[in-house]
Amino acid sequence: MSDLTPSTTTVSAQSPTGFLRKDLVQRYSTLVVLVLMFAVFTVTVDKFMTPQNLLNIAQQISMLTIVGAGLTFGFAAKEMDLSVGFSVGLAGVLVPLMLVAGVSLPLALLGGLAAGLAIGAVNAALVTLVGIPSLIATLATGSILFGINFLMTGGRAIYGGLPDTYLWLGQGRVAGIPVLAFFMLAAVAIAWFVMERTIFGRYIYAVGGNQKAAELSGVKVRRYKAAALVVCAVFAVMAGTLLAARLGSGQPNAGERYLLDGLATVFIGMTMLRPGTATVLGTFFGALFIGVINNGLNLMGMDTYIQSIVKGVIILVAVAVVSRSTKLNLL
Repeated sequence: MSDLTPSTTTVSAQSPTGFLRKDLVQRYSTLVVLVLMFAVFTVTVDKFMTPQNLLNIAQQISMLTIVGAGLTFGFAAKEMDLSVGFSVGLAGVLVPLMLVAGVSLPLALLGGLAAGLAIGAVNAALVTLVGIPSLIATLATGSILFGINFLMTGGRAIYGGLPDTYLWLGQGRVAGIPVLAFFMLAAVAIAWFVMERTIFGRYIYAVGGNQKAAELSGVKVRRYKAAALVVCAVFAVMAGTLLAARLGSGQPNAGERYLLDGLATVFIGMTMLRPGTATVLGTFFGALFIGVINNGLNLMGMDTYIQSIVKGVIILVAVAVVSRSTKLNLL
C-alpha cells in the first residue's frame, strides 16, 4: 500500500483538469484581454460599439493584417523580414507613378506584384545562398528600398491623376462594407489555408520547428525559407498598393510604421491559440488587438505620444501573461 501512495499523489498533482486549465490560460488569455478592451471602450467611449466605428476598425487594420499575414510565413520558418515597411512604401509610390504615367491599372498592379517578387527573391538569395542572417539582410535591403523610394519621387508625394477604379480599391464600399475589409479577409483566408491545409504550410512549420529534423526528413529547407521570404514581400507590396489607393496619393514614407506594427501583430498572435507559434489567425487577432487600442484611444482624444505609451504597456502585459508559462520561440 505504501508503494501506491507516491504514485497517487503524483497523478493528483498532474491532473488532467490542471493541465486543461493551464492550456486554456495559455491559449486564450490574450483574447480575454482583447474582449476586456472592447468592454472598457464600450463603456467609456459612446461611439465605440457603433456599426460605423466597427467598420472603421476593420478598414484601419486591413493593410496591417495583410502585412502581418505575410510576416507569419517568415516567423513560422524562423526568418524575420525587416524590409516589409519599406516594401509597403515602395509599392505605395511605384503603382501610383505608373498610373500617373498612363499605364493601365492591370499592368500597374502587375508591376507592383513583380516588384514584390523581386524584393522577396533578393532577400531569399541573400539569406539562403549567401548565408546572411535574415535580420541583417532584410535590414540592408530595407535601407536600399528606402533610398530607391525617395529617388523615384524626390521625396514628394504623388497627387492627382489616379483613376477612380484604383481609388475604389481603397475607398469604395460594397453593401456598406469597406472594400479593404474584403481584401483583408481574402488575404487571411488564403494565408490560413496555405499554412494549415497544404503540404507547403506543413513544411514551413517543419523548417521553423526543427530545421535539422526537417533536413533529415528530406525537406528542402533553403527552398522553403526562400519561399517564406518571398511571401513576406508579396503581401507587403499588396498592402502598399492598397494603402496608396486608400490615401488617394503616393506617400514616400507612408509604409514605415507597418514594420513595427506588423511585427507586433505576429508577436501578439504568438501568445494565443498555439502559444509560441506564429499562426495566421493569431496574427489577425493581433492586428485587431492593435486596431482596437488605436481606435479607442483616438476616440478618447488622447495625444499620439500618450497612445504610444498606453499601447506599449497593454502589449507588454498581454504578452507577459503567456510568456511566464510558455517559451515564445521567435527566431
